[in-house]
Amino acid sequence: MISISPVAAADAAHRTLRALAATCWAATCVCAVIAASAAVAQAAAPRLKVDPTTQRFLVYEDGRPFFYLADTAWELFHRLKIDEAREYLDDRAVKGFTVIQAVALAELDGLHTPNAYGHLPLIDDDPTRPAEQPGPNNDYWDHVDAIVDEAAQRGMFIGLLPTWGDKWNLAKWGKGPVIFTPENAEWYGEWIGRRYRDKPVIWILGGDRPIENDTHRQIIEAMVRGLRRGDGGAHLITFHPRGGDSSSRWFHGAGWLDFNMRQNGHEVNSLRYVGTRADYDLSPTKPVIDGEPIYEDHPIEFDAPKNGHSVAADCRRALYWDLFSGACGHTYGHHSVWQMAAPEREPVNMPLLSWRAALQQPGAGQMQHARRLLESRPVLTRIPDDALIVSDEPATAVPGAGRYRMVGTRDRSGSWAAIYVPVGRPFTVKTSLLTGERLNVWWFSPRTGAATAAGQIARADTHRFVPPDPGESLDWVLVLDDASQDFPAPGAR
Repeated sequence: MISISPVAAADAAHRTLRALAATCWAATCVCAVIAASAAVAQAAAPRLKVDPTTQRFLVYEDGRPFFYLADTAWELFHRLKIDEAREYLDDRAVKGFTVIQAVALAELDGLHTPNAYGHLPLIDDDPTRPAEQPGPNNDYWDHVDAIVDEAAQRGMFIGLLPTWGDKWNLAKWGKGPVIFTPENAEWYGEWIGRRYRDKPVIWILGGDRPIENDTHRQIIEAMVRGLRRGDGGAHLITFHPRGGDSSSRWFHGAGWLDFNMRQNGHEVNSLRYVGTRADYDLSPTKPVIDGEPIYEDHPIEFDAPKNGHSVAADCRRALYWDLFSGACGHTYGHHSVWQMAAPEREPVNMPLLSWRAALQQPGAGQMQHARRLLESRPVLTRIPDDALIVSDEPATAVPGAGRYRMVGTRDRSGSWAAIYVPVGRPFTVKTSLLTGERLNVWWFSPRTGAATAAGQIARADTHRFVPPDPGESLDWVLVLDDASQDFPAPGAR
């Protein structure tokens, strides 16, 4: 545990910067986002489904692609007041996030430590007795309602965990108390499903716990039955597993599991992230997403004295490893934001900043660049394809290993391709996998979202490329387009 004084100092500095920038920032970016989304929020909440053609992506009911770009805010309902929640949601909306992952029955003593208004979620820890009071803005659940509505006004879904996992499975690191049985889990599922039936939510069951016995499975499946009765099948459902694991381990064949969620976890090397491709290749076909990769400023492998804290580059590598390996979206997290760290709160696992200061860490703003890149090309026909990358001798250089693993993706027809390059090392691409006699070449910066044209080449069997910063640990995305397709610059809106 570290002293909280660095958090307090960073928070004070950040408040000064916010005061200087508040007028122009709030008057332009935030208000524009809210105004643009207000009409949608007043209408029926948008609904999502799995793309019926590919079974690989999420789409709106009318078939438009939906890019799942989430931020992890596990303690959002539990620790923030409504004005603070608006501040947080404003920032994430401007940065292009589409989903906020948050927990109803929170991890950090969420049953016994009241929320920011002094309210608890349950009476006597009983899931069949939600602590509801007559009137608006008068209890814990009214506050959850308000935040869900605020997210909707900004065009975002809530990835809503009905409970954190220690309420049904302590595991070796849980604090509990364990309050769920198959019987009360079904009741609670129906209650919360009905409450948010008409809201833009995605159900995320589990909460960082494994299925260790039949009772655990029965609790999850009972909660699913309740949710389905409550929401009438309105919302997608997935399962958030423990670190290094996937929902596919226990529920891949379950009809209720709409898409797989992994927790590739708080490691910075590529080995964990190959699990995304493994889930992509499973049968039956289902979309896959990494619901908890390495967080920014997180103790790497939970051992800061040995490994230090992660940085934005670690988060970017996980982003492109996942997306280019077939994920239908991605989740970002910041170690201070998930817990809503503040000077007055006991820190969990050495946060470096307060949540307010952490909002402006570079990794969060860089996530949208990958979204814009992929949305500037045909979305629903994208496939992972590392065969684009011709292995060097030794292969540990190209396609690489550890923090320097390269990954490739392309359109199924070959009209475009992209290769993520974590380090400025020359590499060879099998351009024969693409169409067209000539290819437009672009270098796209994952750090800034800027695309630089690098001319045209004749399509041949292979072609050698050198990143703009050879030999440096600066990541790039090489984008190759069939010139006849006349695609815009990568990332263009």
